[in-house]
Amino acid sequence: MKLEIGNIEIKEVVLGEEEKIDNGTLYLDPAKIKELVLTDDRLADCKIEIAKPGDSVRITPVKDVIEPRCKVDSTTGIFPGVINKVDVVGSGRTHVLKGCGVMTVGKIVGFQEGIVDMQGPGSELTPFSQLIEICLVLKPQEELDPHLYEEAARFAGLKTADYIGKLGEMIEPDTIETFETLPLLEQIQQYPDLPKIGYVYMLQTQGLLHDTYVYGTDAKHIVPTILYPTEVMDGAIISGNCVSACDKNTTYHHLNNPVIADLYKQHGKEINFLGVIVTNETVYLKDKHRSSDFVAKLSEYLGLDGVIISQEGFGNPDTDLIMNCKKVEEKGIKTVIVTDEYAGRDGASQSLADADKLATAVVTGGNANETIQLPKMDRLIGQLDYVDVIAGGFDGSLKDDGTIEVEIQAITGATNELGFNKMSAKGV
Repeated sequence: MKLEIGNIEIKEVVLGEEEKIDNGTLYLDPAKIKELVLTDDRLADCKIEIAKPGDSVRITPVKDVIEPRCKVDSTTGIFPGVINKVDVVGSGRTHVLKGCGVMTVGKIVGFQEGIVDMQGPGSELTPFSQLIEICLVLKPQEELDPHLYEEAARFAGLKTADYIGKLGEMIEPDTIETFETLPLLEQIQQYPDLPKIGYVYMLQTQGLLHDTYVYGTDAKHIVPTILYPTEVMDGAIISGNCVSACDKNTTYHHLNNPVIADLYKQHGKEINFLGVIVTNETVYLKDKHRSSDFVAKLSEYLGLDGVIISQEGFGNPDTDLIMNCKKVEEKGIKTVIVTDEYAGRDGASQSLADADKLATAVVTGGNANETIQLPKMDRLIGQLDYVDVIAGGFDGSLKDDGTIEVEIQAITGATNELGFNKMSAKGV
């Protein structure tokens, strides 16, 4: 499967009555975006605000971030099975508006939502401070069920990113990148002397607002399967969860998965990148056994020499991570696991809830319990009411002078297993 990514660099976003892209400036009509969002009668209001890198702006509670993009000369669309037809994506041409993101914000859905600062020490821990954020500040209807509100907010972000992305359909990209993975036997034969590497992509699927979707299907209901890496770049996987902000794989992370990007960079040079195994993180032990058995079986079936395994979340999913690692290693296949740590504010506690002697190669995104002082910002997008109760916050986190003391788990993308705290939003 071969995919061309046409990158259109967005250097400025202007709100007005025009809708176009001209010389790196994205012009948007907020009235039209609001009208699009409010076709969902579960939402009472939507305000569009812009936040730019370096601005004295705090955004919270952050739900999701989505990068605008669109298919070109194709009958398929991004986010298949959700807002477009359930067609296989990952081939042809996709235009991407780089340097900006659609961010859904507003009244809290679940307690595990986050903060993004556009300047200051907090900005250094999140990739989203480096993007021009097109914020949809959402107000749900009174007493709307949290699951319905999450769904409405999720669809608002996806529809808006799809709508904005289509403004780039006829624009000549600044750069074009090509990514290709051949059918399995052809791919093995292309680089027969290089180690065959796969990527085990663990998705948060614990339910209770901890969900991820694959081609529109709740991933808790799938058995592990194989995807071409390019399918992920076209929105085959989207976020629908409110896991701790630092851990959450936003839809932006899925679209720009840095593990996939780095594997492609080494493809044909140091490794032969064969593909992606997607799996879930369930709550019942029998489901963990089933999924980890499938991961090991598929790794063996593909003839892999090594795999990278990334995790989303912490605690209960640590068991899925270690079960995947252990069973793949027992097949004679080398593993590297990618996780973060919850080691207590002093760093002295056990970092993971599970472990095994076969987990000998670990990449960490850092200790999410570490605390940080966030200075007051001049402008707020969203609301501060929930800072004391979000994951990472505590009674007294919000100070009278407007500063905030929180664990870094409260910062969206801070120790994210896909983003890492030093990831550039424009690519790793």
